[in-house]
Amino acid sequence: MSDEFHKPTQFSGRKFETFKGGEDPAQINRTAHETAHALLARVRADPDPTVVDRLVAFTDEHGIDTVAELWSRSTAKSLPGALWRIYLIRLVIRQDADGTSFLFQRGAEIATTIDPVVAGASMPTGPAEITELADRILRGLFEGDFAVALDRAAAFCRVTAAGCTSVADDLEATEPARATELTTRALRFSQTAVELTSCAKLWRHDSLE
Repeated sequence: MSDEFHKPTQFSGRKFETFKGGEDPAQINRTAHETAHALLARVRADPDPTVVDRLVAFTDEHGIDTVAELWSRSTAKSLPGALWRIYLIRLVIRQDADGTSFLFQRGAEIATTIDPVVAGASMPTGPAEITELADRILRGLFEGDFAVALDRAAAFCRVTAAGCTSVADDLEATEPARATELTTRALRFSQTAVELTSCAKLWRHDSLE
């Protein structure tokens, strides 16, 4: 990676909902895959806690721009695509820990699946707990079971999507614009959950390129 980094970039929930990668030329695609595989192989072969700490906190210091430049244009069902989504989820959580924890808690309260357990957040889930969860999921990519980390992130997305939908229903009559925004966010979280689950399955079959 370059020694010159952009300053940290604020990446709002609205941007998360609407984000789409740009064109995917062969060179950009090849670089994305090479950097993702090289980074993951090196760190997982020797998961030095100091190195893992730096990778987990990378966007706190440098912003999302460098990660986005490397991996955001990759297809969803790819290693760089998976890494990009996990970093982006962590950033969204940390930039609105209060709001995200509220939505996750609501989703956990109405959940009819084991997703809250799979996600692994402490209950009740407040800002501190949701921030810790984001770090543990990202750390798991580098020093734990990669597929399990992806499954946990997918579960987080599904629970949060349910919370978004529930709150949107509450606000439909009084705050329709906010309700629409939350519905859009729920769809984006649901889509991301599907993508991460697919990546986890591919990883387990040694097919995540």
